[in-house]
Amino acid sequence: MTSEANASVLSSFLDYLRIEKGLAPLTVSAYTTDIGQFAGFLQKRKRTLMTARRDDVREFLQQLFSYQVDGRSVGRKLSALRHLYRYLLLDKKVEGDPTLNIESPRQWKVLPKALARDEMEATLAAPQLRHTDGTQTKQSGALALRDRAILETFYAGALRVSEMTGAKLEDLKLEAGYMLVRGKGDKERVVPLGKSAQDALREYLAQARPVLAAGKLSAKTAPVAAKNSPLLFIARGARKLTRQRIWQMVRKASATSGRKASPHMLRHSCATHMVENGADLRTVQTILGHADISTTQVYTHLALDRLRTVYRKHHPRAKERNAKPAI
Repeated sequence: MTSEANASVLSSFLDYLRIEKGLAPLTVSAYTTDIGQFAGFLQKRKRTLMTARRDDVREFLQQLFSYQVDGRSVGRKLSALRHLYRYLLLDKKVEGDPTLNIESPRQWKVLPKALARDEMEATLAAPQLRHTDGTQTKQSGALALRDRAILETFYAGALRVSEMTGAKLEDLKLEAGYMLVRGKGDKERVVPLGKSAQDALREYLAQARPVLAAGKLSAKTAPVAAKNSPLLFIARGARKLTRQRIWQMVRKASATSGRKASPHMLRHSCATHMVENGADLRTVQTILGHADISTTQVYTHLALDRLRTVYRKHHPRAKERNAKPAI
């Protein structure tokens, strides 16, 4: 019945476009495709074009973005829906316009890409797996421990690449469970570190960093004199890690999960998973080091999804009331 109702509405609207508006066949065909997609989206929700709500329109457009549809195409689909509901209002077939006050997709902030939780777990485990093939040397083992510590710190504190390469030993307050991070504009913030990150850093500092600081090994596998470096994460010979090297390492580790992630995706994964688990945006803003809350508000719809889920689960009047009233 839903599909029949949608087909009837669409047919009368297309007649209006062809006969009264005199639009070209190709334009009418584009309207048919765009509105047909929305009708199919509504059908899964057991709604029709006549009963659509503003939330339906917004979630339809957000779904298009999640499927990597470009902003221009999404804007065209919104325009088609606006024309449809303007026609239905004029014809007094609906009482309200669900496209009213929905901003142009060009103004939308699309949620940055993030890894799913299982993808993140596979990425964090990748350095260890890479060096357990029976050919591990002292240097390769040290690199594996370093890479895992970097990945855990990325995910725990939502750091930027420049913050990772510039982190100093004195900034790490391991026993207290946090580190000081100098971000954009040389602004300093405190970033908490979870147990996994603390354990990985502790192992790296004890077993890997001294090996990397020593550089090459002698013929008797005894390390030569170690070089000093104020940096927390170092390359062989105590050299400074480059941004490019960290990018390569993150990409290689994430390939285990079937994705090609960037360091920035790990930053967004931290923020996304925190919001999904109920963190408020102010806390996420502080951890990310955003100067303005509006920058963090890109995660708002995740927070609303979480709020809606918790509300439906716990509010006594939010659930369907199937029980028959007592007589």
